[in-house]
Amino acid sequence: MRRQLWKSLIAVAVAVTLACNTGKAPAEAALKAAEDAVNAARPQVEKMAPDDFKSLSDDLAAAKDLFAKGDYKGALAAAQAIPAKVSEVVAKANAKKEELAKSWAAASGDATKAVADLKARLDELAKTKKLPKGLTADTVKAASDTLAAAGQSLSDATSAAATGNISEAIAKAGDAKTKAVAALASVTVAPATAAKK
Repeated sequence: MRRQLWKSLIAVAVAVTLACNTGKAPAEAALKAAEDAVNAARPQVEKMAPDDFKSLSDDLAAAKDLFAKGDYKGALAAAQAIPAKVSEVVAKANAKKEELAKSWAAASGDATKAVADLKARLDELAKTKKLPKGLTADTVKAASDTLAAAGQSLSDATSAAATGNISEAIAKAGDAKTKAVAALASVTVAPATAAKK
């Protein structure tokens, strides 16, 4: 009788193990697919949508935790939901990337024009024998120094954009434009002042 009970218990244990293992393989495959999807999305998503990428990583970690605890059904369901989330996050990151690219193009264009306008004005002043009334050599020198600084900011912005740091590039281009516009204003004689000459 005792031997029969042991045999029954062993049979139940084997059946439970087999049942668990049956769910293990699909859960393992789904986890692998989810992890591959998250890793494939990392390069384009981590920088453009860091919060969303963290959410994906957290979801993957939660699915792995369920798997480690033997909840293969829960792990399977959690892992199967991840690739769809990855697709959504990738689309969101791509939209943000396009938006930033447009902002960069505008910022770069504005900064390039401002720096070119300042350079043209300084070149014009360099050709005159006498500075217009209201301008001093120190003001022109300061504007010339600012031209160099603005040009460097624009160059740094272009380098940042080339390495994918678009937000940084936009900020540096904005800095270049601000410097150039202020310097141009300092060496531009108002028409009223020019008329009094």
